[in-house]
Amino acid sequence: MDASTGGNGSGAGNPVPPDAWEQTDMRAALAAREISAVYRLLRKHGVSQRQIAAMTGQSQSEVSEILKGRQVMAYDVLTRIADGLGVPRGYMGLAYDETTAIRVVGSSGGRQAEEDESVKRRRFLAHAAQVTMGAAVFGPESGTWSSGPARTPAPGRIGMTDVRQVEAATRALRSLDYQYGGGFCRDAVVAQLSWGQQLLESSATEPVKSRLFVALADQHSLAGWTSFDTGLMDSARGHFANALDLAKQGDSHPLVANVLYRMGRVYLHQDAANDALKLFQLGQIAAQESGSELAVAVLCANEAWAYALMGNEDQAMKLLGRSKDEFARADVANAESWVKFFNETDVYAMTGTVHTVLAQRNAEHTKYAIPALTRAVESYTDDMARSKAFMLSALATNHLLDGDIDHGAKIGFKAIECAESIKSERVKDRMRPLQAEAERRRNNADARELADRLKIFYAA
Repeated sequence: MDASTGGNGSGAGNPVPPDAWEQTDMRAALAAREISAVYRLLRKHGVSQRQIAAMTGQSQSEVSEILKGRQVMAYDVLTRIADGLGVPRGYMGLAYDETTAIRVVGSSGGRQAEEDESVKRRRFLAHAAQVTMGAAVFGPESGTWSSGPARTPAPGRIGMTDVRQVEAATRALRSLDYQYGGGFCRDAVVAQLSWGQQLLESSATEPVKSRLFVALADQHSLAGWTSFDTGLMDSARGHFANALDLAKQGDSHPLVANVLYRMGRVYLHQDAANDALKLFQLGQIAAQESGSELAVAVLCANEAWAYALMGNEDQAMKLLGRSKDEFARADVANAESWVKFFNETDVYAMTGTVHTVLAQRNAEHTKYAIPALTRAVESYTDDMARSKAFMLSALATNHLLDGDIDHGAKIGFKAIECAESIKSERVKDRMRPLQAEAERRRNNADARELADRLKIFYAA
């Protein structure tokens, strides 16, 4: 098979016109991995649903669902579609060969690719419970999360300097993620991780080994977070599972708590609030073990978010109050690096976020959400562009819910302007409530203008 084009769809019987992949609209759809748009364009070229199904190995019902707008995010499915249709993989930003694919997203062949998403969530939850409650790590299960990439040379013996280099790389890449989104730096994170993993085979003193476990756990966590930010959910799950194992091996309860918080956020994003809550509660155990009030505050705030999404206002308010109390007691200046992100601005942001969810059921909550979100937006600097986009979108949503449509639309336009500079699928997803509220108010000129501008944003 040619390294750049794949095989099944490139033969003589291919019904796709040779120049189809070079047309501007098709190239844009491929670059954005908008498979529904790709399939619609193929239909315009005279390629039938049956032919698309035959080339991609999908059922006709799957093709029909994608044509109707179902998103395709799984890496293995994207590569199968690219190879089946004869699309140059580079046009979709996919890895060109198996070794690179494994390095970038982890092996998706076999069990994970075929399992239903709810099964994957339960399996990860079981793994998280085993790690949190004291089970051995690096056992038979750990190898199922991802396959090892091709090896590159690593030092025979390492010291603290080598570990500090891993930590420095993670800090630098995390700052890029905050400012520009996971799509900007994800491959760089995984490339660093591919090399850093080799250090586990180098000889070192026990203190060096222990710190290396924690450093690589944090790097896996960042790889998981940037994968999540770009919509690669299976890859995110694999990296977070490895991060849990390494954090446990390094005896870092705060980092275990942090990884569980991040994976819980993935499940919130997937509208699986109950599963997310279970991970946050496991994380709470690790946070309390660590003695870090700041880690406890983070977990409480996210438990509040999960309860809000489940419609349990009383529990949401109780956990939000506890989060604020724990934050007030926390020694922020001396907190571990991976929880230092949770500062006063984030307390306001989480307060506003929880009340925004509740406001969509009871508009009375806008009076709590709006001041909290306003404080958060005013505090975010340019290096936190993604978080600022999230909060601007939520703030605009609350103003629309509150009936202040003119002001809500103005803030909505600011949210779009901020979001346009960020490579993040999550930003688009987090702006859906704003789009829904703007569409509901189309009889108002300001809301209609905002709704139309959001349509352009999503089509870009």
